Order: sequence, then structure tokens, then C-alpha cells
Amino acid sequence: MKPLHILSVASEIYPLIKTGGLADVAGALPAALGPQGVKVVTLVPGYPAVIAALESAKSAAVIEELMGAPATLLGGRAAGLDLLVIDAPHLYDRPGNPYLDADGRDWLDNGARFAALAQVAALIGGGLVPKYRPALIHAHDWQAALTPAYLHYDGQAGPPVVLTIHNLAFQGRFPRALLGAIGLPETSFTLDGVEYYGEIGFLKAGILFADAITTVSPSYAAEIATDAGGMGLGGLLAGRAGDLVGILNGIDTDVWDPATDVLLPHRYSAEHPGDRARDKAALQIALGLDASPDAPLFGVVSRLSQQKGLDLLLGALPDLCASGAQLALLGTGDAGLEAGFRAAVAQYPGQVGCVIGYDEATAHLIQAGADALLVPSRFEPCGLTQLCALRYGAIPVVARTGGLGDSVIDANEAALRAGVATGIVFSPIDPAGFAAALRRTIAAYRDPPAWRAMQRNGMRADVSWARSAGRYADLYRRLVDQPASLPKANP
Repeated sequence: MKPLHILSVASEIYPLIKTGGLADVAGALPAALGPQGVKVVTLVPGYPAVIAALESAKSAAVIEELMGAPATLLGGRAAGLDLLVIDAPHLYDRPGNPYLDADGRDWLDNGARFAALAQVAALIGGGLVPKYRPALIHAHDWQAALTPAYLHYDGQAGPPVVLTIHNLAFQGRFPRALLGAIGLPETSFTLDGVEYYGEIGFLKAGILFADAITTVSPSYAAEIATDAGGMGLGGLLAGRAGDLVGILNGIDTDVWDPATDVLLPHRYSAEHPGDRARDKAALQIALGLDASPDAPLFGVVSRLSQQKGLDLLLGALPDLCASGAQLALLGTGDAGLEAGFRAAVAQYPGQVGCVIGYDEATAHLIQAGADALLVPSRFEPCGLTQLCALRYGAIPVVARTGGLGDSVIDANEAALRAGVATGIVFSPIDPAGFAAALRRTIAAYRDPPAWRAMQRNGMRADVSWARSAGRYADLYRRLVDQPASLPKANP
């Protein structure tokens, strides 16, 4: 099979720079696509961590002017990934988070910084790099979503573009005054162009001009093409329904494998799960919980926000702790929720343990040591933490939304009789619905044979990228084999 050369465009990529699930997908998908005959090079901004990790970097092209200053496009490898890196210190040479300053506020020039990412992607699609012209560009989220708009307004035939929406809540909206500075013509600022409620809409433009739009689960694809779930873009997405597809995310099953995970004090597998109890004991020690092997231990690895439903958990803690259960939480986010969970540690000593922040080893230990993992999100495009939970034998307790409902089989009577249940799925997503789910989970925990059966089912489930990578490869080839047609749709 002749290799298909794809340029992936992402604002973060694991393990080099990560703030969320986008990085995990951008980092894992290239390797998963290899067996499908797809060769991926990923374009990323030249943050300090990325530049430092780049091996045998060579100049691939010089860009004389990129948002106010020259830039160099570097080619190389890092962490087993083939990369093109935009070395533009005036845009990316900043410490810490790629999107936020030290005070947690958006960098004031984020519009220019990520327009530059998309503009360089379009230039590469047009032949910027000698001897490299990708057959297709795969742009991820709003930060790369202007790529097809640049190709469109450049007026030259370019490769087809797939846009993946990882979370519709983040849309990239910037003042109209930025239009000229980011190299888009005044004629683009129309309803049939990049204009979105009087501003430049990066994600809106990507949805309009991309050849195909994917999102990270089938249910989320259906949800966002509605007025209720579309966050202002539902009508546009509904108009592109024929080009919109949901492809469920996977996880890197080499990184997330309890049988080989070097971050765990004790390793185990679905066939030999005995040492999982020792990881539970280690987690209890690490988070200051009572050494109680029989207490149901709930875990959370999450951004602390209302979207993630963590306020529901905070409200449920009195009843949860009264039942004798424990909570191990890792996360950061909303200041009020952080304060609430810190207070809970003091209020329920030995039953609630929290690490406010993020630590990779602690994330792995919670997956390995918790009996159940809580994901009560109000909306969730896909979610990765419940996939890791399945892999590690932590029963996922998830809201029926987006990819959570697509990836977990609820332990209802029919599923239990059929022997296929993998977790607890609940609705409505409100305090009463969540409280009922917690009661169901504790009751299931008190039935060891049923609980072990759910664990085995989850640990044997295919949560890898293999099937989804095949769907991406099929989509790529279909687009490459068909003629492009722009514009794509009318808002």
C-alpha cells in the first residue's frame, strides 16, 4: 500500500506539551495510523519544551514574516514523533502554559499566535517545504481551525482539510480589528466567511471551510448539531451533517497498561489482578486515607469545573462519606471548587484526600488503586479518563453524555445477565441522578462476583486507537480521492 502523507496540526502534543486530552490524541494517533499506511508529520508551535526536545533539528523553511517577525520552520523528531516546529520566539518563547500567562489569563496575542499556526499549515499545504507536500491536513480544534480558511482565501488549490472538534466550548473568537494583522482579506469578514457575531470566529471558519469535520464520539457529533448542544454553532453543524462524523477516541495502550506501568508500585493484569489491592493500599497512604481495604474508594482525575460536574460531587460528599466510602481526587481548575475540596479534606479526615494540581504518577495510581472512577460531566465530547479506568479495572461511573455513554456499558439488569456490563451510566445529570448512581455503585461493590465480572469486562475491552485509526484512514483516503469543492456550506 502506498503511504498516505498527512500533516497533523495541533497546539499541543503529548508527551512534549500537554494541558488536556487534545495532546493525548495528537500524540497517540500518529503511531496508531502507521499500520493503516498513513505517515503523519505533526506541526506544532515552538514552545520552549518542544524546541528543547527536538532531536537533530534542521531548517525546513524560512518564513520572512509571520505575525510581525521572521520565523523558521524546523524539522526533526522528538519522543518518537515526526515534527515540524514553528520557531517563532516572538510568538511562542514563553514559560509555562501554552495559552495562559502566569496569572491564568489568556495571552493577549493568542489570536495572532494560533492564526500563525494555521497560516503555516496552509503554507505547507501549498508547498512551503521542498519535497514535502501533504496529501491532506488534519487540523485540531480552534487553534488550527483557520487552516482551510487560509487555503480558501489564498485562491489556490490545496490539500483537503479535516477539522476535529475536541470540545465545542472552546471556539477561538477575536476582535475584527485583528483581521488584517493575521493576513485575511476584508472580504472574508462576512456571514459566509469568518465573521461570527461581529468577531472573527476561528472554529466557525474551520467548520465552514473544512472538507470534513470529525468529533471525538458519535453521540457528541449528534449533540453538537442541535440548538441545545451546538453552543451557537448547531445550525452550521447541522447544515454540514453530511460531512460530520463522530469517531471515538482511544488511548495509548502502551502508556496505559497496568501490566507494564512503571509509575505503579505494583503491576497487575486482567488475568492476574491480585496486586491491584496493593495499589489501593498505596493510594490510601499517598493521599492520607485510612488503611481500609473494604471501604469503597472512589477516584477522580479531572479538571475541576462545573462542566465536569465536580460541584455535584462536592454536594454529594456528606452522604458519600456517611456511607463509609473514600475519595481520592487529583485536579485543578475553578478556585471555588479547589477550596471546597480542600475544606472537605479537613472535614472528612481519612476519608477524603486531594491533590490540587496535576501529577502523572498520581493519575496512574488513582486509576490503579481506586475501586471506581467518577466522571459526572454535564457534557463530555469523549473523555479519556474513563477509558483508562476500564483498562485499569476502576469501574467508571459516568454521566450519559457524549463519549461517556458511548464507551461504558451500564450495569443494568439486561447487561448484567448478558455478562457485558463495564460500569455505571446515569441520567439525569443532576444531584438526584448522581446520588442514585453512587448508591448503585456502592451496592454493586458489595456484590464481589458481579463487581469482579465488571472489572474483567472493562479490562478486556478494546480501548486502543486501532479501530478508530482505521476510520480516520478511510476518511482521509476518501477525501484525497475526491475533488475538492469550496466553499463548503452556508451558515
